[in-house]
Amino acid sequence: MRLKKDSTEQKLRGAYYTPLQLADAMVSLFASQNISTILEPSCGDGVFLDALQNLNLLNKVEKVTAVEIEPDEAEKVRARYSEVEQIEVFTEDFFDFYNRVLGKGQYDLILGNPPYIRYQYLKESQREMQSQILTSHGMKANKLINAWVAFIVACVQLLSEKGKIAFVIPAEILQVAYAEDLRLYLTNNLAKITLITFEQLVFPDIEQEVVVFIGEKGEEEKGIRIIEMNDLGGFSQLDLSQNGFQKLQHVREKWTKYFVTPEEMALIQELRTDKRFAKFSEYGIINIGITTGNNRYFSITEETSEHYQLGEVTLPLIGRSSHAHGIYFTSEDWENNKLSRKRARLIYFPDIPYDEYPAKHKEYIMLGETNGEHEGYKCSIRERWYIIPSVWVPDAFFLRRNNLYPKFVLNCCGAVSTDTMHRMKFNANVEPENILLAYYNSVSFAFTEICGRSYGGGVLEILPGEMGNILLPKIEHIDSSLRNSILEEVDRIVRNDENIEKALDLVDQEVLVNLLKIEPDICKHFRRIWKKMQKRRLGRG
Repeated sequence: MRLKKDSTEQKLRGAYYTPLQLADAMVSLFASQNISTILEPSCGDGVFLDALQNLNLLNKVEKVTAVEIEPDEAEKVRARYSEVEQIEVFTEDFFDFYNRVLGKGQYDLILGNPPYIRYQYLKESQREMQSQILTSHGMKANKLINAWVAFIVACVQLLSEKGKIAFVIPAEILQVAYAEDLRLYLTNNLAKITLITFEQLVFPDIEQEVVVFIGEKGEEEKGIRIIEMNDLGGFSQLDLSQNGFQKLQHVREKWTKYFVTPEEMALIQELRTDKRFAKFSEYGIINIGITTGNNRYFSITEETSEHYQLGEVTLPLIGRSSHAHGIYFTSEDWENNKLSRKRARLIYFPDIPYDEYPAKHKEYIMLGETNGEHEGYKCSIRERWYIIPSVWVPDAFFLRRNNLYPKFVLNCCGAVSTDTMHRMKFNANVEPENILLAYYNSVSFAFTEICGRSYGGGVLEILPGEMGNILLPKIEHIDSSLRNSILEEVDRIVRNDENIEKALDLVDQEVLVNLLKIEPDICKHFRRIWKKMQKRRLGRG
């Protein structure tokens, strides 16, 4: 969890303590259930033990085991509960505890807030134990994986036959790539999964969104459900015994798809097999934009270009979302960006001997070295730091991070982009305008939200592989004059910053309904899915 003010000690320990109100709310969910043994694998200051005491549950259980790696914290908890014989506090790393007790005992309830420690802050011994836990259960171990992932896997292994786990964890579990294996593991090992999300941040000093994850073992698989609350007050109306589960799909896909209803999910699955639609990736190569290693140095204004006489070694650049005015990026757009002093040129120094460079070009390179522009990792590993690799002119661009909606833009002036945009090269025989028209509709916008991820601040981030999974209607035969008139109107709406739903209405009717004979109700359903998921994302802005 990212703090607004960094703390080295907290980064190393991953110790961000749970508010008592949240601990009370989580424990209350299990107050009426038959539970004999409880484990708190990272007890910190003992807030979950306090919650058990507040709800008079300590006297109803046979044993409560608490584990805490910090000796001072463990001793405080031990002293506070010295007269409660059911509680035993262990001062050790939870991974060591797990290896010691695995196969010797199981727990009816495991709850807490596991440490959120990035790989680089783990000790070598912790990295080895984390790797062993993950790989022994068929999961990959890499440097992206956070400590809380291994905590969950280990704790599921320590559950009794019908045991339950309740953790406060980052909302990243819903969508990030490094949790793909974890999502599959949990769906394969739990009968019920409940995810509780909050419209408001529940940790006062932490910017990151969290969820309450509740998993239950059992003989019969019930499924998964997502419960959305405004704040912690929603727990008072929550009954875990109620249904509302959707059928689990045993895949690594994002869990954000479960924000839709079972009926909407069925419709989504139906369209995935509908021959009238195809994935974006079927129409060409999708790649990240050019990785310069230093966008600020290599992306320049017209003034800088003229001062160092760089015009002949630059390419037109669409560098940011504000550079993309419509659904076409034209020479006129580029000229306007230059006039407004945007960084509209990308330096592309040729791979020729340095001695053959003009004096002004050498001067700009030396300026970069004087200012340390070459010291960044991606520049430093190049043979010649100022020569950018993998530069090619794409047919279209797709914005990587977006607010209200993404833009898919045809490249009409030989421009390139940095990694703020993805670039696409169409396959042979693909009609670019057909693909452009195919994106601006309710179905494709809904799939964009489903395939993408909430990046924080309400931003939708989409990676190249995720863009490739967006469904597009197949436009193979359309009157060119009709197509061009629709695109002209969509471009006008986008350029004038009008409500994008006007464009969706037009394309839904002309392409989905009239051309492909798709039921109007399907368009309405997908419009609702898009708006619902967009609203949820923007609400976290």
